[in-house]
Amino acid sequence: PPEPRPASLRSASVDDGGLRPPAPPEPRPASLRSASLALCLLAPHVFTGEGALVADGAVVVDEDGNVLDVGTQADVLPRATGAELARFAGLLMPGLVNAHTHVELSHLRGQVPGGAGFFPWVMALLKARAASMDEDAASAADAAADELARAGTVAVGDVSNGLGAVHALARKGIGGIVFHEVYGYDRHRATARLCDLARERAEVVGPWPGTDLAYAPAPHTLYTTHPDVVRGAVRAARKEGVRSSIHLGEHPAEREFLEHGTGGVVRFAESIGASLEGFPVPRRSPVAFADELEILGPDVILVHLTTATRQELDLVAERRAPVVLCPRSNLMIEVRLPPVADVLAAGILPALGTDSLASNSTLDVLAEAKAIAERYPTLPGATLLAMATAAGADALGRADLGRIAKGKRPGVLHVDAPPPAGVDPARHYVTRPPSTRSWAAPRLGSPSARS
Repeated sequence: PPEPRPASLRSASVDDGGLRPPAPPEPRPASLRSASLALCLLAPHVFTGEGALVADGAVVVDEDGNVLDVGTQADVLPRATGAELARFAGLLMPGLVNAHTHVELSHLRGQVPGGAGFFPWVMALLKARAASMDEDAASAADAAADELARAGTVAVGDVSNGLGAVHALARKGIGGIVFHEVYGYDRHRATARLCDLARERAEVVGPWPGTDLAYAPAPHTLYTTHPDVVRGAVRAARKEGVRSSIHLGEHPAEREFLEHGTGGVVRFAESIGASLEGFPVPRRSPVAFADELEILGPDVILVHLTTATRQELDLVAERRAPVVLCPRSNLMIEVRLPPVADVLAAGILPALGTDSLASNSTLDVLAEAKAIAERYPTLPGATLLAMATAAGADALGRADLGRIAKGKRPGVLHVDAPPPAGVDPARHYVTRPPSTRSWAAPRLGSPSARS
């Protein structure tokens, strides 16, 4: 077992509801920091967020969770004189980043059947949501935030219509960005909705709970949001210096509508009594239209891209747009995976998201990595671990998270599942059965989430 440590550095189990961070301590000048307050974490394997696992690795953190040193034990221990030692079996890795969630839909877990395609799933979701109670949604959001914390999640990209999960996430010390979603076929109504977001935010949330969890307006999709409002939402996020997000290329009906103005989107609009009159059909693919609207860039997260072609992915890579894949949700709704191999071949390291509990069984982003690993047996395990950590931090614009490197404060997560002899350790940690996870060094507070 690890040797006793000061209370501020003790491992906080994520099995009992996750880290409850205290108020951040007052910063002290570097010259006053004592080596005796540093903690040196030792483990058979360390994943830093990039490259291969470090065998017989060591991580040195200060009492605030800032990384002071990382490398092999042979290199680090001589530099860690005076630091307290803590030994762990298994893997040390950065805290997880779930780059696409819908926490406010957590009360619909198990209530929305999938497998019949996107719009049958949406209609079932709308019916279930209309029949639900606000109290159920609030308690389920609290439980979902607990679940995220138990999984070892430090940040999310949470898409929200009503901002009902903001305080639940903040109470668990989960950072990232809450994307306040706007949609509407009618230009005037959708513009009014966009202009009303600030009032709704103040009314529902009150004072925003700190800077660790940022706020940004975001368009829903290109086929449910008038193009002028898509531009307006992204422009508003850019003005505030935060990332925005959009669901893009999620299913074939989206492409058919944007290219031809026909298909499932038209039938869906008719079924909910929405008029498409005045909604311009671009006659372009989802990715090409996003580029035309000037939202294809480093500050707008593209979620799904399930139907994207290799040529379109090359354009995404050229524009340096962040990509988030949600494989288990896509399998549940459309029974298809995103084109993982083509995404990687285009030079894109995608982040991972669970999507909502209306289309998934858990909020564990490592389960998304496992779903990909099971279908791509030659994909390196370290690449999959990077998707669940560093790539998510990059997508959200959080340079302080996702990597165990000097000066960062990612939270150091302990995964207690040592690999058997002869097994590739990185893939083992991704594909193993669920195991105990705990904080070797919790993330105690954080800097601003602005990019």
